[in-house]
Amino acid sequence: MPDLNALTAELLAFRDARDWRQFHSLRNLIVSLNLEAGELLELTQWRRDDEIEALPADARAAEALRDECADILLYLLLIADKAGIDLLAAARAKLVKNGEKYPVDKARGSRAKYTELG
Repeated sequence: MPDLNALTAELLAFRDARDWRQFHSLRNLIVSLNLEAGELLELTQWRRDDEIEALPADARAAEALRDECADILLYLLLIADKAGIDLLAAARAKLVKNGEKYPVDKARGSRAKYTELG
């Protein structure tokens, strides 16, 4: 499995071969990421929780789920590249922050926001 840097390099080569960089302002990439997230959300529209949980077991639905997740990841990689963000480092730093906001002894089994944990 390629790491994020290798995948980003493949993605940038794909983009550059098509001369799409000209369309990839930070704003446009962020908008596009959210549009793709909406397409992922659309897979759940009007479905019960049990139907959503069953999506990965249905070949067509699983493919759609994979495709939308991949689109989101690819746009996120483009955003990170454009903004100079090391996603792995940012994710690790965010986990540390979340660990401070949601200590196990207060957050375990709770869906409360950190400001409500007491």
